[in-house]
Amino acid sequence: MSRTVTVTGQGSSRVVPQAAIVRLGSVHRAPEVDRALSGVASSAATAAEVARRFVDARQVSSTDFSVWPAYDQQGAPSGFEARHGLRVVVSDASAAGELLSALAAEIGDALRIDGVSLEVVDAGPAERDAREAAYADARARAEHLATLAGTTLGDVVTVVEGGSGGLAEAPVAQAALAKDVSFEPGERALTSSLTVTWALV
Repeated sequence: MSRTVTVTGQGSSRVVPQAAIVRLGSVHRAPEVDRALSGVASSAATAAEVARRFVDARQVSSTDFSVWPAYDQQGAPSGFEARHGLRVVVSDASAAGELLSALAAEIGDALRIDGVSLEVVDAGPAERDAREAAYADARARAEHLATLAGTTLGDVVTVVEGGSGGLAEAPVAQAALAKDVSFEPGERALTSSLTVTWALV
């Protein structure tokens, strides 16, 4: 019967997010529903036009549209409010603050920022680094076990990837709409797990 040793290695690498995803909306309240619709259409068109100054038009997309009855502080009906949501993918995260400032300057109080998140555009190199680190960790563990058992490692029998930690969008708190809005991308950790079986000789 052939003897084997199976171990699981863990590895990680660090990567800096390059892109920012800006989720925003424009809102408009008016006494009549048609005026609410026309008002939000105008502000949404302005928002899209401003966004296209910073990104390719394909990176600007509508995400939601809604209209609902509005009420005053006493709960009495006060017209209608409409909202048009947009999603803007900014390939250079450092430009996201400039985009928000430009939107605030042109849309004003009609602007709503739902959130900004930072993401990694190309995680491939970091995934490879994490995978290599996981394999090195697995081999070191296996060599130690083989030494304890008075044997040495032979050929690799199987390699099973236990999964790489995906890089989810990193949330960023809603920024103050000032001219000096900026975001610090920092680093994100990506982890990998490999289960490797070696023959013992």
